[in-house]
Amino acid sequence: MSTEPTKILLSEDEMPRQWYNIQADLPTPLPPPVGLDGNPIGPDALAQVFPMNLIEQEMSTERWIDIPDEVLGILKLWRPSPLYRARRLEAALGTPAKIYYKNEGVSPAGSHKPNTAVAQAWYNREFGIKYLTTETGAGQWGSALAMSCKLIGIECKVFMVRISFDQKPFRKIMMKTWGAECIPSPSPLTAIGRKILEEDPDTPGSLAIAISEAIEQAVERDDTRYALGSVLNHVMLHQTIIGLEAKKQFDKIGRYPDIVIGCAGGGSNFAGISFPFLCDKIHGKDVRVIATEPEACPTLTRAPYAYDSGDVAMMTPLLPMHSLGHTFIPPAIHAGGLRYHGMAPLVSHVKRIGLIEATALPQTECYEAALLFAHTEGFIPAPETSHAIAQTIREAKQAKEEGKEKVILMNWSGHGLMDLQGYDAYMSGKISDYALPEEMLQRSLAASLAGHPPVPGC
Repeated sequence: MSTEPTKILLSEDEMPRQWYNIQADLPTPLPPPVGLDGNPIGPDALAQVFPMNLIEQEMSTERWIDIPDEVLGILKLWRPSPLYRARRLEAALGTPAKIYYKNEGVSPAGSHKPNTAVAQAWYNREFGIKYLTTETGAGQWGSALAMSCKLIGIECKVFMVRISFDQKPFRKIMMKTWGAECIPSPSPLTAIGRKILEEDPDTPGSLAIAISEAIEQAVERDDTRYALGSVLNHVMLHQTIIGLEAKKQFDKIGRYPDIVIGCAGGGSNFAGISFPFLCDKIHGKDVRVIATEPEACPTLTRAPYAYDSGDVAMMTPLLPMHSLGHTFIPPAIHAGGLRYHGMAPLVSHVKRIGLIEATALPQTECYEAALLFAHTEGFIPAPETSHAIAQTIREAKQAKEEGKEKVILMNWSGHGLMDLQGYDAYMSGKISDYALPEEMLQRSLAASLAGHPPVPGC
């Protein structure tokens, strides 16, 4: 029997004290956000939406940024998170691969999202902000920010994509339990919400719509700002604590991954697990990094790299990213956290320059993989996480065919205990695969990207 433990643990004293900023090591710099005229925007253009201390992180190219002591103290409620060896899954697959997963489901909100929610709430409070607005898809981000605002001492309002609001009732109860207000989006509370409801009263909503509503309300008051759970550079920064811990855990057992895998919607958990390893890759290490998304919302695999807005009302600057178009309304797949139209600029950039690969997987394969994981490892994954599991299983089977003993690291980004309706639908035969039709993609791109300036080099 192997002497290697099932859980590789770090003590609180071994927690990273700094976040890693990949912008310091990129072979080519990230193109800047711009206005509709194509000119780069300055910090002042974001000041109504974000506090200046977070805007500084957004634009920073410093390699290491200190984690504030109070933020560290709250993160210690669940961090460092354990790194597991998935021996039972390996045995079920009959693979020579060694599979490891970083369990981010141990946070109070059940996912990786509090890693940045706590930090954002803290920086806003330090800037004098009393209220935060935000959006949420599956509800994991909304839950995380609701909890974080309560722990930090500010108020929180969450606009939740309507299809998820209806599908995931316990998520909204979680938010209310932590003192947040949770509103289905689109809503009659905002001008953009009223406009969309007038045009399509039965719309399932989208993250782009919910973002527009949250920003619209945030800019109306001086004591209010907006918080985003993915996409932006400072969010990717805060999440790197995941990969930094994982590297220390692999050092403890004398291993290093051949493959790093994360699911990708906006990009936060994927960046969190992968960017510290991409630093090694940039400096010569041989490691494959794979982002996995749903084939119903194939941002990295089929969308063009272009300047586009982060929200449907175009209240954000134009960001350089793989985008399905800011007017895109994704199909109501159960992996609600992976239904965003655009990919984080930093994730899009590392894909563009060849540092990562991307795959798009069908929904039924992901649920099948999630059930196998639950049957072997015990934990029930979030539907979003199931995409990373499915890709991990593909790689483990490939290792078996090749007879190679590969080391695979996967980010287990959250549990699925609030997502059991999706599992019930799958096991009842009510879920089928859906590949985004090319005609729908092209229609969205034509409506969204016309008149936008080109990204330099594209």
